[in-house]
Amino acid sequence: MSATDKELEDKIRSLLDTRSRDATICPSDVARALSDDAWRDLMEPVRRAARRMVEAGEVEITQKGSVIDPSTAKGPIRIRWKQ
Repeated sequence: MSATDKELEDKIRSLLDTRSRDATICPSDVARALSDDAWRDLMEPVRRAARRMVEAGEVEITQKGSVIDPSTAKGPIRIRWKQ
């Protein structure tokens, strides 16, 4: 895992820690927290970091409030602690 990958996962954790246990964050929240100008370039790396965290059993990825399989996710997603 690269330093950037670890930084992305750590930022996901820190943003989730600031919210209630069942609240979600958007990948753009993570990207914007790490870069003012190039946040769009971080969107796919953030999504990959979230997928790794799903595989590790740490978080869930949701769409429209339902947990989804991150490998088939298309469109906007949200990230939350595993329930």
